[in-house]
Amino acid sequence: METKWLEDFVSLAETRSFSRSAQLRHVTQPAFSRRIQALEAWAGTDLVDRSSYPTRLTPAGETLHSQALEMLQSLQTTRAMLRGHSAAAQDVVEVAVPHTLAFTFFPAWISSLRDKFGPLKSRLIALNVHDAVMRLVEGSCDLLIAYHHPSQPFQLDTDRYEMVPLGQESLAPYCKADAEGEPMFRLPGRAGHPLPYLAYAPDAYLGGVTELILKQAGTAIHFDRVYETDMAEGLKVMALEGHGVAFLPYSAVKKELRSRRLVNAAPGLAGLEMSMEVRAYREKPVGKDQPKRTVQSLWEYLASHHPSV
Repeated sequence: METKWLEDFVSLAETRSFSRSAQLRHVTQPAFSRRIQALEAWAGTDLVDRSSYPTRLTPAGETLHSQALEMLQSLQTTRAMLRGHSAAAQDVVEVAVPHTLAFTFFPAWISSLRDKFGPLKSRLIALNVHDAVMRLVEGSCDLLIAYHHPSQPFQLDTDRYEMVPLGQESLAPYCKADAEGEPMFRLPGRAGHPLPYLAYAPDAYLGGVTELILKQAGTAIHFDRVYETDMAEGLKVMALEGHGVAFLPYSAVKKELRSRRLVNAAPGLAGLEMSMEVRAYREKPVGKDQPKRTVQSLWEYLASHHPSV
């Protein structure tokens, strides 16, 4: 049995809605339902009365709900005690970051902070977007750094979490250059001759932004999906090998663009680039244990240099 199943169950008991709880837990509704079913399989009985709306708990579910609240609170208290044993950890800022930003934005950002903010000890936790957000929600990191686009906002309660913008990022199509320095694959392609498309896996954050770009493009784009992964770095490697076109963040390809190892796959074609914001999030200190001194100082510095919008 996993503790996240209990957290899911407690959320369902509070919202009485599978769809709302799935949204709050940052998972799809089918995935959320499967986790509730897994908890019921572990318990050996039905915990939710699915014949009613709003959703109600069964008598067994009511019993587990009260016990789950106690267990989760006990785990939170134990974790706080364990963290308090390490004084050295108070100087380390734990940052949850999606894989792409871990490779591209984070190293340069840390270098800039050390020049302007001062020495900084950090621990990078590189994850997929969903798990990075859950690290923040579960209190397992000090900061979350992630992309933001209005089409795919994080459902973070503004009464509980605060945000500061850190910079801008752009997403555009790139491919390997040929011997003359021109794109090996030039968009938009043709219906009878689609271009090989290096795509993000379903549910990848950048995949959602890419789909929006393609949907809003003024020209029909002809692609043949030949490869997919949820990591931009994986797509970049495939593009460098000449396997097709990939939509990549500029920070991930700027060195390759300067050396002409990669080029824009849609030169002169408007509407195939989109800007995103890079944001930092943290849980507000109101009503909870005070943050580490280093974290508080860093947040105050970031807020003063990048006012929240």
